[in-house]
Amino acid sequence: MHTTKLTALAVGIGLVALSACSGSGGGTAAGDRTVTLVSHDSWAVSKKVVADFEKRSGYTLKVLKDGDAGQAVNKAILTKDNPQGDVLFGVDNTLLSRALDNGLFQPYTAKGAGTVEARYRVDGAKHRVTPVDSGDICVNYDRAYFSAHKLKPPVSFDDLTKPAYRDLLVTENASTSSPGLGFLLGTAARYGDNGWPAYWKKLKDNGVKVVDGWEQAYNEEFSGSSGGRKAKGDRPLVVSYASSPPAEVVYADPRPSTAPTGVATGTCFRQTEYAGLLSNARNPAGGKALIDFLLGREFQQDMPLNMFVYPVVEGAEVPSVFRAYGPQAEHPQTLAPDRIAANRDQWVKAWTSLVLK
Repeated sequence: MHTTKLTALAVGIGLVALSACSGSGGGTAAGDRTVTLVSHDSWAVSKKVVADFEKRSGYTLKVLKDGDAGQAVNKAILTKDNPQGDVLFGVDNTLLSRALDNGLFQPYTAKGAGTVEARYRVDGAKHRVTPVDSGDICVNYDRAYFSAHKLKPPVSFDDLTKPAYRDLLVTENASTSSPGLGFLLGTAARYGDNGWPAYWKKLKDNGVKVVDGWEQAYNEEFSGSSGGRKAKGDRPLVVSYASSPPAEVVYADPRPSTAPTGVATGTCFRQTEYAGLLSNARNPAGGKALIDFLLGREFQQDMPLNMFVYPVVEGAEVPSVFRAYGPQAEHPQTLAPDRIAANRDQWVKAWTSLVLK
C-alpha cells in the first residue's frame, strides 16, 4: 500500500523499516537456501518472527526494498524476466491489475489460504496473489487545532468542501503516491464517474494543498503528527491512514492517554496488500514457504504494531492500543479491482489536469 520511505514515527502501510536481513542484489541460485522478498520500503517485522521462519523453513530471508508500492511494482514489471527476488510483497488493490496484466506472478495456493476472510479474496481460481494485510486510507485531523478553534472536525467527504475547512487539508499527488491515489479512488467510489471531478473542483477551490508523497504530507505539513509539529506544519487535516493515530500513541514518550489525532471516518477507502510468487523466481520452493509464512498466525499478529495494518486471516488478534485508536472503518469506500483497472489511468490523468494545472 505505498508511501515514500517512512521514518520511525511514520505511518503508512508500515512504520519501521526493519527486517532481519535487508539488502540488495538479485535472486537466488537453484538449490540455494536463501529466499528473497521484494517489497516497498514499509516492510517491517519483528526479528524473532523472522528467526522463527528461518528455523522452521530452513531458508534465510533476504529483503530488498524498492521504494514505494508504485515504484516496486513498476520495477518488478521491468525485471520480470530476470526478477530481483522470489516473492513480491506490497502490491495493493489500487495497482493489482497492472501487476496481473503484465504476468508478474505464477499461481500458488498458499497453505492457510482458506483462513483468509472472504472479503479480501481476489483473483478467483487463479491464485496468482495472496492477501496479506488490510488498512484504510482516511483523512486524519489534529485534535488540538480543532479544540482551540472551537470547530468540529470534518466527518465526511462533503465536509471537506465547506468554507469552515478552507486551506486546512493537505493530500498527496494521486499520480505519485499510494495514499493519494487511494483518496482519489475513494472520491470516485463516493461520487461516481461523473461526480468526482466536480467534487475535486470544490476541494481545489477550498484550498486543498497537494504534495508529492505521504512523508511530506504527514511529517512536514500536518500539524497533528509528531514530525509535523517539529516542522511547524500548519495543515490540521491530512490524507493518511486510520492506523496513524495508534502510531502517534505507541511511539510517543511519554505515551499519551489519548491519541493526539483522529480520523474522519466518512472519508475512508479500503486498501488491501498482496504477495505473489514472481513468475521467474529462482527459488520458487522458498518463495512458497515465505508466502505460507506471511499467512501464518505468528506473522499476521506481528503486523499491527510493526506495519500498522490489519491482519486478513480469521481469528488473528489485534493489540488493544490498535483497536482503541485505529479501528477499521465500518463503512469504507471500496472499488472492485476490475473497475480500478478499467479507470485508474484515465482518472489519474484527468485528476492531474484538473487539480495540478
